[in-house]
Amino acid sequence: MPSPTDQRPAALETLRRVFGYDAFRGFQQEVIAHLTAGGDALVLMPTGGGKSLCYQIPALLRDGVAVVVSPLIALMQDQVDALTAVGVRAGFLNSTLDLDARRAVERAFVAGDLDLLYLAPEALGTRGVQQLLDQGNISLFAIDEAHCVSQWGHDFRPDYLTLSVLHERWPGVPRIALTATATSATRAEISTRLQLTSARHFVASFDRPNIQYRIVPKREPKRQLLALLRDEHPGDAGIIYCLSRATVEKTAEFLVDNGIAALPYHAGLDAATRARHQQRFLREDGLVMVATIAFGMGIDKPDVRFVAHLDLPKSVEGYYQETGRAGRDGLPSTAWLAYGLTDVVQQRRLIDTSEGDLAHRRNLAAHLEAMLALCETVRCRRVQLLDYFGETATACGNCDTCLQPPESWDGTIAAQKLLSTVYRLDRERHQRFGTGHCVDILLGRATDKVQQHRHDSLTVFGIGTELSEAEWRGVVRQLLAEGLLAVEGDYGTLALTDTSAEVLGRRRTVMLRREPARTARPAKPRGAATMVAELAPAAAEVFERLRAWRAATAREQGVPAYVIFHDATLRQIASDAPSALADLARVSGVGEAKLAKYGEQVLAVLADGDANPHTA
Repeated sequence: MPSPTDQRPAALETLRRVFGYDAFRGFQQEVIAHLTAGGDALVLMPTGGGKSLCYQIPALLRDGVAVVVSPLIALMQDQVDALTAVGVRAGFLNSTLDLDARRAVERAFVAGDLDLLYLAPEALGTRGVQQLLDQGNISLFAIDEAHCVSQWGHDFRPDYLTLSVLHERWPGVPRIALTATATSATRAEISTRLQLTSARHFVASFDRPNIQYRIVPKREPKRQLLALLRDEHPGDAGIIYCLSRATVEKTAEFLVDNGIAALPYHAGLDAATRARHQQRFLREDGLVMVATIAFGMGIDKPDVRFVAHLDLPKSVEGYYQETGRAGRDGLPSTAWLAYGLTDVVQQRRLIDTSEGDLAHRRNLAAHLEAMLALCETVRCRRVQLLDYFGETATACGNCDTCLQPPESWDGTIAAQKLLSTVYRLDRERHQRFGTGHCVDILLGRATDKVQQHRHDSLTVFGIGTELSEAEWRGVVRQLLAEGLLAVEGDYGTLALTDTSAEVLGRRRTVMLRREPARTARPAKPRGAATMVAELAPAAAEVFERLRAWRAATAREQGVPAYVIFHDATLRQIASDAPSALADLARVSGVGEAKLAKYGEQVLAVLADGDANPHTA
């Protein structure tokens, strides 16, 4: 096998000819050279960073067929369509194929008539698939979404644990494991479970500078979400994550009622409905998917302009993975999260009632505490996020805490008042109550419930009038986040923790976050409207014509629009206005196959909108 250095000119030529790009990004070329030369690799690269090229180009350079382990059957067709569109011979084997189609793919694999074969991890554990692979010449194994091997991770897939069979049964075939999300501990777990302990590690920056991270206090979350979509992302594709199926359904219905094209996705829907909604999201422009975390892994849609969370994610890894589905094309995108006291109470309760031993619950609690720290930080969100993954950074100037810095204030006295209220209810009256009741006592509200229990006679009654109800709820939320307060039982009653005494005994200072005042200035659109506005008027009109042509072509072929061309490619075409195929070939994202297939049509759209056959 040629050395990595010998492979580099061939890799760059393949990148230009097949995929239409002039240069590699980051350490793509190093990974490709290492894998092409027969080395094993573990690659951590953010979503949209170009992980797939790290195995697709070696698949074209090495003898044989590359076998790709992909976690979602529903996406294999789109992955194969995208490769076929650039002239790569690709196929997949899964339960969606009828017998004749399956046998055709198997014959192509054995004959070496494929460059890449996609399989689900479940398939690799079957005797029939293993025997099939024994009959072919395998160039490499690529294990996508490798974090799924982490047993207590956010996307754990038991079938990934069986992938050690790749090394055991085909020890001479190089392997590459890829993921966008992994701490150093998760990387070690991936290496051990996949027997990649000798593999070379390639770790890119986790930074996604095109994503603006924003976490807002939850007031009326659906109304807040609607304002985000109308003011900043009108007509944009996006994903909204909710914790429960019921919230997914209600949110999707609310958006549709308010004129937003939205679809629900959760495990309670039948498989056919889920597949249909996923296909519509991938193939249609401007659709919003409202989903549980069951949706999104492996989604290659490049023009998702926003990812919103209406409930608190369970971990920073999960949050990063989910928000990373926005802006895969590198264009401006938004990661928006509405976060409130009920989220903390709910997540704490889920941990307390979760299956697993004490070590498992502690692990879940540690993940939640890191997520809460991200929500409550007064630092740059991006700095906090990257620090979690072991990466240092400077303030980004683009997240909410940079654009509108929150204040930190000494909340020790407020914390003592709140904790004293909980103490007196528990120790003096042998009673426990939720947040609302405790806040009523602090504000001196003689509600029926307060009077019924004679809590207006407590020494803490009315001692907290310096703060508003919303501010007191913020104190409760942050004390819960820091573990200075706990929630117990089905009714979310407040209780002291082992560390509460440090605050009550004046041995610990409590610094709290004060949210900046809401501004009345209108939000700046960040999605498709921004992209069009950034173009010259004539180019913007051409861009829209190109998008219309692309949409019609995609419908005819039954493929997602991005399989034809990405938005970034259409923007460059609209700006450069190439008048000949040779000029069009110089546009990023236009390789030989796409030039031959679509070049004349694109030039016709540029020359005259009426010459576009789809608008005739």
